Amino acid sequence: MPFAVDRIDHVVLNCRDVEQTVHWYARVLGMRREIFGDGRMALVFGNQKLNVRPTGAPNWATGAVDAPGSLDLCFIADVSADEVGAHLRACDVPILEGPVAKTGALGPMTSHYCRDPDGNLVEVASYRMPD
Repeated sequence: MPFAVDRIDHVVLNCRDVEQTVHWYARVLGMRREIFGDGRMALVFGNQKLNVRPTGAPNWATGAVDAPGSLDLCFIADVSADEVGAHLRACDVPILEGPVAKTGALGPMTSHYCRDPDGNLVEVASYRMPD
C-alpha cells in the first residue's frame, strides 16, 4: 500500500437553504461560519469543517445524488452526555433518541440523535463516562 489516509478534512453538506443550515449548526452545535473561495460557505469546528453547498449549485462537484437530508453525521462534544441533552432541549431541538450507549472510533460513548433543518440525522456524542 503506497499510503493510507490520515483523517477527514471536510465533508460537503448539501442543503436547501444555506443561511438556515449555517444558522442551525452555529446555534445548536457552536460551529463558526466561514466564507471561502468565491463566496462559498463553511462551518468550522475543531480542525475540520463542513462546506455548505446549496442543492443544484452549478460548478460545484458533488456526489452522484445531490440530496439534502441524506447524511448521518456524528459529532463529538467535550462535555457530558447530560450536558448535550440539556443543551439540545434548551435549543428546542427534538431529541429522537438518547442518551444511548454507542461505540465510536475511540470506544464507548453516549449519544443523542436529532435532525438538522434538512432532515440529516445528527448524532452528538460524548466520550466522557458518567461519574
